[in-house]
Amino acid sequence: MRSSRTILAVALLGMALSGCGGTESGPGGADEPAPAQIVDGWTSCAKDAPRAGDMMVPHPQTSSPAGKEPTAGRIDPTFTPVAAVICGRATRPGRQGGHEQVATERRTEEIGPLLTALRLPSEQAGGKKVACTLDMVVPPWLALLDDRGRWLRPQLPTDACGKPRPEVIAALAGPQWTTVDTRAVRQVESATAEAAGCAQQWTDMVSVETRSGNPGPGGSVARPAAGPLRLCVYEVPASLQDGEKPAGDFVYGGPLPTERQAGVLRALSNRRAVTACTTPATRFAVLRPLDGAGPDRYVELDGCRRFLVTPATGGAQLGQGDEALAALLGPV
Repeated sequence: MRSSRTILAVALLGMALSGCGGTESGPGGADEPAPAQIVDGWTSCAKDAPRAGDMMVPHPQTSSPAGKEPTAGRIDPTFTPVAAVICGRATRPGRQGGHEQVATERRTEEIGPLLTALRLPSEQAGGKKVACTLDMVVPPWLALLDDRGRWLRPQLPTDACGKPRPEVIAALAGPQWTTVDTRAVRQVESATAEAAGCAQQWTDMVSVETRSGNPGPGGSVARPAAGPLRLCVYEVPASLQDGEKPAGDFVYGGPLPTERQAGVLRALSNRRAVTACTTPATRFAVLRPLDGAGPDRYVELDGCRRFLVTPATGGAQLGQGDEALAALLGPV
């Protein structure tokens, strides 16, 4: 599956809160959460929240499996916040091209509206009917600091749909945050993948579809019309080759030369029966129309050498390739 190329303004970590439908909400608030655990000596996101943005989400009322994150809860009356910190992830252009993921630390001392919002009660289901949407809201990894350097993680009050109250969302979206630190975490997209117009990672859909039994038996494979195609080739690590969704890393690619495309399309329209085979592919090719209109085509470059045509409408069509087809899909 193609990795996202969207540049995130703030990569967030927290409890994934999906919407609901037909929920009822009454005037009373939900049960008040326990006080948040107060921790001495805030250092930085890198030390105190190294996993922020990983989307590995502990329940807000429990500590992380590693025991490194404090329990979130209500703000203790004896704790007087003077600043707030958000730890998250973002993507940015890499120095050598492509994109990289960075961990970010943002800070503000203008926390009046935020504290007011955080001290609101959570709404409770029951009573007045509300219409909830199905979008997912992922709150940020948020910490409050006092003038002694202590810190805690406040629990965000939620509305009748289980999502952060709009007052909290508005306070978190304010312009007062200042980025105080960024550090590179990993490469999201290499310069070569970007230049080729390919995603850094993709899933071998031939393997996925054949494991699920979705494609029909081999035989005549339709030959849909095709404009210019882009070739993207991926290599699957040995540790993932037998998985349910083997993901490959980009190796090479670019617009498929016209003289090769005609031969590729002929090979993808053959009537050869699919050979019974279970050998996983170490490399596979993805062929997609440059204009985005038309089916995607997947070809195993070794192993069983099968291919898959996935039209926008209708079921996936499985076929049998060979070494000649794989040769046509060599480096461009």
